[in-house]
Amino acid sequence: MTESVDVLIVAPELPVYAHPGDAGADLKSTEDLTLQPGQRAMVGTGVSIALPDGFVAFVVPRSGLASKHGITIVNSPGTVDAGYRGEIRVTLLNTDSTEAYSISAGDRIAQMIVMPVSKARFVPVETLPGSLRGANGFGSTGYDTIQTGAQV
Repeated sequence: MTESVDVLIVAPELPVYAHPGDAGADLKSTEDLTLQPGQRAMVGTGVSIALPDGFVAFVVPRSGLASKHGITIVNSPGTVDAGYRGEIRVTLLNTDSTEAYSISAGDRIAQMIVMPVSKARFVPVETLPGSLRGANGFGSTGYDTIQTGAQV
């Protein structure tokens, strides 16, 4: 069974989960605007929340907007900390190189995922323990080297 958490909210319209089992609740625009190709804009949602300590909200792109229109979120996921009380605003980016995209007030523009978070206790050490991966990163699991770009 999925556990729920009470989130205090001030909003013109409550975010809703479109389908049972969805992780993200839809956030809607409170303004009309057009994003030209390559343009980004911070878009209001009218939503302000008070998360309990130990929780975070992540604001993520809507898959349909991304795949059909190239609309994404610049700092995805956007992090809403438990102590933040301001309006959740979404920095949208039109990645399409030729087509503008119009947004109307009431359009679903992003999703908000609320989840528990752990606090890290950082423990200083002289060296880190070894691992199979080691320090390999930035494409190390799919390319032989970063310089050649040859797939393995």
